[in-house]
Amino acid sequence: MVAEEAFLEESSFIDCPTLTTERLVMRPPHEVDIAQLIALADNRHVAEMLARMPHPYGEAEARAFLAMAAAPRSGVVYALTLKENGAFVGSAGLNATDRGLELGYWIGEPYWRQGYATEAAHALVDLAFARTSVQVLHASCRVINPSSRRVIHKCGFQYAGQGMLNSIVAGQVPVERYRLDRRTWASLRNWPRF
Repeated sequence: MVAEEAFLEESSFIDCPTLTTERLVMRPPHEVDIAQLIALADNRHVAEMLARMPHPYGEAEARAFLAMAAAPRSGVVYALTLKENGAFVGSAGLNATDRGLELGYWIGEPYWRQGYATEAAHALVDLAFARTSVQVLHASCRVINPSSRRVIHKCGFQYAGQGMLNSIVAGQVPVERYRLDRRTWASLRNWPRF
């Protein structure tokens, strides 16, 4: 187990470069994001779908998030901002877990159903396989979250089973688990436009 953890940390370290997509600038979260972060994250509908987001969500939680994002670690955490006006719309990242590197994301409710999660997820999947040696990337979503499931499917992930997740807000909840291997990613590199 120790050797496996060392491999995961070595193979999943990413320096968190700024990423630019068609409509987003993905960058490390900063202090200037706190007000918008609180406004979007202090939403029970968002928190219930995630493992580690508390509700209510205030300044202390936002500052803890910024500190966690800035700490040296395997994986990366991004603030998702709009190219046109710099508005903070959510967060996404690649997290080291006991199963391997896992894709995660959330979008603030005013920005739902506009394709931002898919756009960010595509960029992070490409980053994971281009900048690390991981052979498989993981993702999961609550079974009651069809929007997240669609994002995962659009990125080429394949169903890998069900499990349970301990959510700060919702307690123990069932999740669907997905995986995307390097070979499948290579065959899907020309992501479809959305």
